[in-house]
Amino acid sequence: MKSHRKELWFDVPQRRQLINITGLVEDALRESGIKEGLCLVNAMHISASVFINDDESGLHADIEKWLEKLAPEKPHSQYAHNRGEDNADAHLKRTIMGREVVVAVTGGELDFGPWEQIFYGEFDGRRRKRVLVKIVGE
Repeated sequence: MKSHRKELWFDVPQRRQLINITGLVEDALRESGIKEGLCLVNAMHISASVFINDDESGLHADIEKWLEKLAPEKPHSQYAHNRGEDNADAHLKRTIMGREVVVAVTGGELDFGPWEQIFYGEFDGRRRKRVLVKIVGE
């Protein structure tokens, strides 16, 4: 069995953004040479997420609106975590959206269902953060 590890780094200038990272993960898979196995993709920061969904702008706007209803950024005073910080909502958004995804690798390709893409969700940007891609298999 082989394994391949790659870090993807992101500098998101605004507080929140959803970024399609499917192509970057596919690049890591090609670099690995693995044809059959599993690909783990996870956010290495507690205020960011990795998830799978459709790459459609209306859906992304709906996700943003839905997350803001569930864990509104303001007022900052509503969160105990924000005594000295302002990112409690980002931690909650990450909890809702999840830390990682695992995708099967079949024939050297990510084995997706229709419309599936991998996204990095940044909920407290304005600093450098990373995503880990770990691929194992034959």
